[in-house]
Amino acid sequence: MKKKILRIIAIVLLLIVAVLVAAPFILEAKIGDIIKNNVNSNVNATFDFKDADLSLIKSFPNAELGLHGVSLVNKAPFEGDTLFAAKDISLTMGIGELFKSAGEAIVLKNLSVDGAKINVKVNEEETANYEIANEDGNEELESSEGFTLDLQSYEITNSEVIYDDRAAKVYLMVSDIQHSGTGDLSAVTSELDTKTDALVTFELDSTNYLNKNAIKLDALIGIDLKEDKYTFLKNEALVNQLPLIFDGFVKVNEDNQEVDISFKTPSSDFKNFLAVIPEAYSKNIENVETSGDFIVEGQFNGIVDEEHIPKFNIKINSENASFKYPDLPKAVSNVFIDTKIINTTGISEDTYVDIDKLSFMIDQDRFNMVANIKELMGNTKVNAHIDAKMNLANIAKAYPVPTDLDLKGLLDADVTTTFDMASVEQKRYENTSTNGKMSLRDFEYNSAEMANPVMLSSVAMTFNPKTVTLNELNGKTGQTDFNATGTINNLLGYLFNDEQVEGNFDLKSNTFALNDFMVEEEPVESGETATTDSKTTSTEEKIKIPSFLDANINASANTVLYDNLTLKDVKGNLRIKDEKATLSNMTSSLFDGKVDFNGEVSTKTETPTFAMKLGMNQLQLGETFKALELFDVLAPIASVLQGKFNSDITLSGSLTDDFTPDLAHLSGKVLAEVLATDIDTEKANVLKALSTKLDFIKMDKLDLKGLKTALNFENGIVTVKPFTIKYDDIAINVDGNHTFDKKLNYKATLQVPAKYLGSEVNNLIAKIDDESLKDLTIPVVANIGGGYLSPTVTTDLTSGIKNLTAQLVEVQKQKLISTGKDKAKDLIGGILNGGQNEKDSTVTQDPTKEGVKEVLGGILGGDKKEDSTKTITDTVPVKEEDVVKEKAKDILGGLLGGKKKKKDSVE
Repeated sequence: MKKKILRIIAIVLLLIVAVLVAAPFILEAKIGDIIKNNVNSNVNATFDFKDADLSLIKSFPNAELGLHGVSLVNKAPFEGDTLFAAKDISLTMGIGELFKSAGEAIVLKNLSVDGAKINVKVNEEETANYEIANEDGNEELESSEGFTLDLQSYEITNSEVIYDDRAAKVYLMVSDIQHSGTGDLSAVTSELDTKTDALVTFELDSTNYLNKNAIKLDALIGIDLKEDKYTFLKNEALVNQLPLIFDGFVKVNEDNQEVDISFKTPSSDFKNFLAVIPEAYSKNIENVETSGDFIVEGQFNGIVDEEHIPKFNIKINSENASFKYPDLPKAVSNVFIDTKIINTTGISEDTYVDIDKLSFMIDQDRFNMVANIKELMGNTKVNAHIDAKMNLANIAKAYPVPTDLDLKGLLDADVTTTFDMASVEQKRYENTSTNGKMSLRDFEYNSAEMANPVMLSSVAMTFNPKTVTLNELNGKTGQTDFNATGTINNLLGYLFNDEQVEGNFDLKSNTFALNDFMVEEEPVESGETATTDSKTTSTEEKIKIPSFLDANINASANTVLYDNLTLKDVKGNLRIKDEKATLSNMTSSLFDGKVDFNGEVSTKTETPTFAMKLGMNQLQLGETFKALELFDVLAPIASVLQGKFNSDITLSGSLTDDFTPDLAHLSGKVLAEVLATDIDTEKANVLKALSTKLDFIKMDKLDLKGLKTALNFENGIVTVKPFTIKYDDIAINVDGNHTFDKKLNYKATLQVPAKYLGSEVNNLIAKIDDESLKDLTIPVVANIGGGYLSPTVTTDLTSGIKNLTAQLVEVQKQKLISTGKDKAKDLIGGILNGGQNEKDSTVTQDPTKEGVKEVLGGILGGDKKEDSTKTITDTVPVKEEDVVKEKAKDILGGLLGGKKKKKDSVE
């Protein structure tokens, strides 16, 4: 019998376990669909979640439903905005709730939410993104399937709520929320015990009042669901480290809410004042010695609806208090605070603040302020007076200021100001008034944002109704000294309306070093596999043109140090606006010459850009090209020249972080004129390589005086416009290009006189003895390639000489032929004229002429006459006559184009 009972129990248990294990797989989809359909049918938004899981064991005898990756996304007019999202939501309910049919309510007992983000927005048209309920679905919601809250406990962890009201210019963020509550919410009346920790940030009209200030609230809340009334029964809050106790109630009506809450500090210890200040600035106040009192108390009461806020009266008061931190040498004494924040109408714009007294002392230093601020939530109106005489270094000796804030100096201020924010925002400064004086002596400011401490020996300002006059500003940072005077036109706009500082200034400096304004950034590790023992780090220095400046500056400096350059007598105008500096009519002395430049530099984008026009007059060539990397890459060979030059340069591109041109993105053009120069050929690799190929040229004798050339550069290539230089009687034409990394591609064409071409050519010219060959030249091309430090040179000199020699031989041949033709013509002319003059008719016949006649006659086909032959025979021996005939034939053969026969024609 026992065995049967045990067997039955075992079977039942197995069935229960099987149901518990199988039920989640059967019911998960059902529960998930119910939730999604119920929510999406009643809201003008899209509700979804990635996963859902159901456990019947974890919270037995209850079921636990988990939703993961939950989101509620708005539709128009906030299309795509996420109103609500959560990492995990857990719902606990009785197992019986899972088996209810459609239309029956599901009762929830416990709720937990983790990683939630609620993003509430109200746009400029006062439309809120939480207004998502479907009007047509309200009645259906009441009768359809849904949830009935029967919560015993709930928990919200690691969550965040943002309220961004663009219409009211209110921004509230409650972050890092850890909140829990326990109680029986199913009863008509109950008590809810809650605990809350969070960080609060609050901005009103672009002014930050709280910035991640810690709050803590332990509240026992009485709940009356019938009256919709929530009463604070036993409550204690902690704002930063300031304790507050409060009581009262909030009642929710159909059209509004009633509020009646009062609060106060539980004690009057002055430590309460230090507790108001964020802990990061007040540090540990436990051991601070205090005297006097500090009291905060107030009331909120009235109606809250679309037009009203609760009326309130908050008082902050302290009488003759003092405090001293144990590890600091000085105390703050004579602390008086009498401040009220009041609203008597329930209209938010009517809120006002009265600071009837705010004063303290450190030793003999004193600070006093009184102020009245009206319409705090509307067109804020301020009337304030500050009277202070302080040694700023004493602040750090009495109060734990941030470690990177190191203030020194003597402040003396007596200023009264009256203004309203509408006038400031609309730049109607004629409706504002600020009067008084402020001076600062021996001020020193040191910060990680500055390369060197800034030391101001004297600052004096006069506050006029419309402007602020800077009477003097003398200071120094690093090597830089400066003296400035001028006017500021919109100090209030800068202080309260995020405007740029508008002003006109005169700036003078004896030495101005740009490196003093370069900030070295924190080391940045490079490489994903960096180890503790071996890490590569890099630091960057950047110059940023201040974004808050809108200034016109007339500047002059005796010396400006920029990189390795020393500029003298710098003068000109500097216009700074929108992170761009425009330079006009700037002049300077550099390398014994004069420089003028106009242009602009902008740091608004991540990569700084510039555009500049430079005029250079009488600058030293060698020094300029050695000191400026830009010039060295534009014309590297110029660095070996000694002398002066003039130049006009137009260039633009981007800048590196140290404000030098980025050669990879540089473009422009250069017009240059060389005035007088010597050449250091030992340092000129290109000229040395060229002279080895053309040994008749001594490169140190090149005449560059008066040379004018033009360069164009873009995409890393410098193109040279063809130009001509002189070496004695040789003209050298140069053109080509090179790259910024000094790869050469040039052609030099030399018109070389024949006298430089060797003895063979010159002997041949001498034999020809022709006046037209006296100035004979041939073009010799030298192709220059390779790199600037290791150039390659090839020439066509050898082939040029061969071609010239062949041409000269042909000239000689033609000249000889021409000479033979002339002699033959003379002989023939004599023959054709009768062979003799009348005067010489009796003279014995010339045998050469007679032979020519005979040969000519034979050639022309005439018969040999007896008497002629006889006369010749009688006069000249036979052998001589044969020789003469042969000569005549040669001459005639040349004239008539025939070839000389090898065999003797006379024979």
